[in-house]
Amino acid sequence: MTGSLTITPDAPDDPYIRAWWQLDGNEFLAYRDIRRFGRIRCVSAGQYDTIPTLAFQGPDALSADFTSEGFYLALRKSRRRIPTQLLSQKPVAGVGNIYSTEALWMAGVHPAKRQISREAATSLHAALLEVLKAGLANGGTTLRDYRNADGGEGSHQNALACYGRSGQPCLRCQTPLQHRLYDARTLTFCPQCQPR
Repeated sequence: MTGSLTITPDAPDDPYIRAWWQLDGNEFLAYRDIRRFGRIRCVSAGQYDTIPTLAFQGPDALSADFTSEGFYLALRKSRRRIPTQLLSQKPVAGVGNIYSTEALWMAGVHPAKRQISREAATSLHAALLEVLKAGLANGGTTLRDYRNADGGEGSHQNALACYGRSGQPCLRCQTPLQHRLYDARTLTFCPQCQPR
């Protein structure tokens, strides 16, 4: 979310460095995490199911295991709102609030919905893939402090169609975007393109 890994030539001297390792050649790999959301665990290669947060998460969003049918079936297992399910990482791993909001807008799914049709799940699946690939192509979304491994900012914030644009016109229909608090998350949506 906000943590970063960087390689530095000198030993880290930063109060937000939570861990660092000296590499060959006297460089350092530093893990910086302002908000303290990250965790570090050492496990044997391939034994990731021993880490509770990884053992129960869904397939990686950009892997071949993330299929539209599997996604639809995973969404049907819960009665929680669709964005809350996405952020739980259970139907799919690797989707945060920004990309969830963008994909819901792209697929026309209202954030208050708790169940969606197979057709809507297929559209949302495709939208998730599209927004995540665009985010990667743009180097990530830097709204505050996100940095890539080289310390640079991403540029995907300049391509956002819905997230953070409440009150501005929808890029599809020109209806002013709205935001509401659902499950302790402020979510932006188009009342016209994402009917409830």
